[in-house]
Amino acid sequence: MRRIIVVAAVLVMLPAAGCRQAKEAAREQYYTALEKVGLEKREVLVKRVDNAREAQQKAEKQFRDALEEFKALVDYRGGELESRYEKLRGEYEDAKQRADTVHDKIRAVKNVATALFKEWETEIGKYTNAEMKRTSQRELAETRKRYEQLVVVMERAASRMDPVLAKLQDQVLFLKHNLNAKVLGSLQTTAVSLQTDVDALIRDMEASIREADAFIKDMEGAAK
Repeated sequence: MRRIIVVAAVLVMLPAAGCRQAKEAAREQYYTALEKVGLEKREVLVKRVDNAREAQQKAEKQFRDALEEFKALVDYRGGELESRYEKLRGEYEDAKQRADTVHDKIRAVKNVATALFKEWETEIGKYTNAEMKRTSQRELAETRKRYEQLVVVMERAASRMDPVLAKLQDQVLFLKHNLNAKVLGSLQTTAVSLQTDVDALIRDMEASIREADAFIKDMEGAAK
């Protein structure tokens, strides 16, 4: 309970921070509060990578669902086109929300990683034992390299979402004003193109999820 209260109190301060320096100071207070209740930055980083991985898994499923709904509408030859359109619009809105969450989770990963590496570098400077200092420097370099590899893969996958969302948005807007069987028949080529884009997105998402799995395993193994 005490952990929840302390963390919640610091979180309230974050939106009030209007400039970059204030936000950084608020984040540092947040991490300090977490450390006081037993959560080190390293643990927070692992947790946030896990959160980003989960967000990507949910986004991957949602993009699949949106694509399938678009294909189902394009192939639809019955009545009640409006209800089918509303389902597609809902899937698009959900996909957009999932994409926003992925971007937010990746930013959260980068924020805590920056704080962790900054703290680590500062503490390395405090060593008096040369061997321990070299060991810590090596571990920092390895962890940073592993982290940078992860972020590249995560951001590449995340960047795939935006053009797919843009294409879906165009189709949703177009169908809003042109919802008829003739128009639906003309969208077969678009459906094929979207399938290609979503397939590429899913491949990158799955690669990113595997990378996150490996990073978490490495970090947890190093902590033991």
